[in-house]
Amino acid sequence: MRNIYLDHASSMPIDPRILDFAEPFLKSGFGNPSSLHSMGLESKRIIEDAREKVAELINAEDGGYIIFTSGATESNNLAIKGTALRNIKKGKKVATSAIDHISVINSMKELLKSGFELKIIPVDSMGIVDTGKLNDILTKDTTVTSIMYANNEIGTIEPIKEIGEVVHEKGLYLHVDATAAAGRIPIDVQSDGIDLLTLSSNDIYGPQGAGALYIKPGVKLQPILLGGGQERGLRSGTEDLFAILGMGEASRIIKKEMNKESERLREIRDKLINEILKIEEAYLTGHPTRRLPNHASFRFSGIEGESILLNMDMKYHIQVSTGSACTSKTLEPSHVLLAIGLKHEDAHGSMVLTLGKSNNIGEIPLIIRAVKETVERLRKLSPI
Repeated sequence: MRNIYLDHASSMPIDPRILDFAEPFLKSGFGNPSSLHSMGLESKRIIEDAREKVAELINAEDGGYIIFTSGATESNNLAIKGTALRNIKKGKKVATSAIDHISVINSMKELLKSGFELKIIPVDSMGIVDTGKLNDILTKDTTVTSIMYANNEIGTIEPIKEIGEVVHEKGLYLHVDATAAAGRIPIDVQSDGIDLLTLSSNDIYGPQGAGALYIKPGVKLQPILLGGGQERGLRSGTEDLFAILGMGEASRIIKKEMNKESERLREIRDKLINEILKIEEAYLTGHPTRRLPNHASFRFSGIEGESILLNMDMKYHIQVSTGSACTSKTLEPSHVLLAIGLKHEDAHGSMVLTLGKSNNIGEIPLIIRAVKETVERLRKLSPI
């Protein structure tokens, strides 16, 4: 029995076309982009080409405003801590939503040690940021506000353009973590009013170990990794040519194929949601319509998400998630599910299905049967 992989929000397989494109640089692309000889200059050229491809994915002004990092977590840290510390004279307040990624929340908590004040912006029961509360919370002393474009656990897409208008009226800079959204829905940093935006290579079918940060012209950051001054002096360290080249090509391909692929996955997603909600005491989490096209998330009364994950994997060879891969190592319920108003006991019974290129409509009956039998089996074993 072959695997059915439904955990693309935590990790995506590298697209074979991208591997073929970038693999030669694992063997011959060893020239240091900071070197002035021909091999170094060639390496620098391909990095600049990759920058342009990433810029086109999000409609950035040009590739010069893209900084390459080791991944989304580093990009979030650089955006939040770098911007806050560089602009400390303008204010010592930061803000984020109650459902943002843990790397965003922890970066802001780290700033508390430097005297910053952290404000948490509430969301409604579907995960939408309350723009009224946002308007009340922000002040001219709020240097960085960070709101994710779409939530990786419940799939809800935020009204980023409206959020940006509030931030720029009341605060200073808007950072957006677009890890879950990029390549699934169109992103335009210029029309959305985004000052800083985080991207991840592995979340667009590129190699692991690369990420990017868009920095709007005029935004000043303080580096958090010091060294030789690569990446405009903001991210020192010799660049990973294979990962960066792969991320650039992944950006080009996913932009070209996004509309058609998202429509294909949306059809599968909707059929899964319709069938799974027929299970007794099964509930959709997140917004019913303002959600990522590849994302279906649920909670089931009376059972644990970890048991769902293990049973689906071992018995049916179907890999699902029970929340963010970055927080699921703890037995505590997801902070995202608590923030949308679920009780602790309800938040524990979550299951997240995130679709990708390997999935097809023919898998739906297998998935539905596996979920129904898993829930039925676990409820019979549950002491609740």
